[in-house]
Amino acid sequence: MLVLAVVAVVAFVVSAPLRAGRGAGERAEESAEHAELTAAREAKYREIRDAELDHRTGKLSEADWRVQDRALRAQAIEILRRLDVLEGREAE
Repeated sequence: MLVLAVVAVVAFVVSAPLRAGRGAGERAEESAEHAELTAAREAKYREIRDAELDHRTGKLSEADWRVQDRALRAQAIEILRRLDVLEGREAE
């Protein structure tokens, strides 16, 4: 009986790195996805600012700017929702 308990403890200790490895891989994937979404968010914000600048400088008409602004902001909202889900915050 004692031998069986020792074998179980040894098996548990030896398999610990294997069990932790799976969790670390998932965390790495989440971290990569988080970095990707954060970069996408910043790029989208830059696009929104560029469109506003183009509108102010006369490169975009009011109607064209409104259409583009709505589309860019909708894309930014989707990126923010995906970040919220990834970070464990549900969109309300």
